[in-house]
Amino acid sequence: MATPPANNMDVKRRNRINTFRCILSSGRISQMELTQRLALSWPTILQNVKELTELGLVQEDGLYASTGGRKARAYAPVRDARVAVGVELAVDHVGVVLTDLEGNLLRQATGALRFSLEDVYFKYLGGLLRRFVDANGAADRVLGVGIAIPGIVDRERGVLRESHALELRNVPLSRFTRQILWPCRCLGAACAAGLAEFHGSEGNMVYLSLDETVSGAILRDGELYLGDRLRAGEFGHMTLVPGGRRCWCGGEGCLDAYCSAKILSDHAGGNLSAFFEELRSGDLEKRELWREYLEHLAVAVNNLHASFDCTVMIGGRVGACLEEFGELLRALLAERNPFEQDASYLKYGRRPQEAAAIGAALTQAEAFIRAL
Repeated sequence: MATPPANNMDVKRRNRINTFRCILSSGRISQMELTQRLALSWPTILQNVKELTELGLVQEDGLYASTGGRKARAYAPVRDARVAVGVELAVDHVGVVLTDLEGNLLRQATGALRFSLEDVYFKYLGGLLRRFVDANGAADRVLGVGIAIPGIVDRERGVLRESHALELRNVPLSRFTRQILWPCRCLGAACAAGLAEFHGSEGNMVYLSLDETVSGAILRDGELYLGDRLRAGEFGHMTLVPGGRRCWCGGEGCLDAYCSAKILSDHAGGNLSAFFEELRSGDLEKRELWREYLEHLAVAVNNLHASFDCTVMIGGRVGACLEEFGELLRALLAERNPFEQDASYLKYGRRPQEAAAIGAALTQAEAFIRAL
């Protein structure tokens, strides 16, 4: 079906949104620069800047140096005019962040809290968020709360379809949100982390999350591709070794059975940090295990790159350690690359600890901007 032509209100809104995005990404810009970058008329830019200023989202920021005529006014975004809260729910803790409209981290907190589906857990969570927002003086600026849940989230049906980490299946999302004062948006933790890691980039990206389970996200022009049944990015269940190790899903040889963080932490008393400390100290057993881990990971990453032909970013708890310990992985990838001896397409996550919470908060900020 053909898309109906945009009416004048649609065009005005799109121009206003694009103007704000341009100011937001530029940091400081003149109206003349806005007309050039957006290919919009001077009166349109003038009106958009006026409206955004009245909304408190843009402010004057001095004058540019004269180039022979009248000095041009500079305009800057008020990034924290509105803020968003992001929450990452995990088995044994809760991570909370406060971000501005561009996803910049303003405050964060992490607390040990064992997940439970009981009401007492969600009452505590609601109270924790109220205290967090009040402590940061943000109650009158909060757009809403984004909640990152490990698993497959069906937002259209309002259901958490499945979460292996939390041992849940077909749970209404309202169970997670009803004790929270602000509007909520729920999404899968891997999708949220992928959004955070991609934010501010262009093009496409495959995000591979190496945590207690292996999952991921596919981003096309910055938008999540979820698949026909919301399973896109479930890379942990690609078959890596036919007939290999048993996976928690019941299958054999899944990537999750070879490259989850547990594969490493189980050899260090359940402590991933301890594994890398021993690796750093030169422990021969850990070095051999790490090499085997990277050889399996290289097969998976090479397959992702061959399939999607774009940047592959590795995040999660293991991904956070690859900057220091990933040299061998790049060498293995360059060897496997069928097109050129290169692994420059591989990137490491920039926000290993708080990526999912920030990505969840970004869904609220993005919804606000799209509604301007």
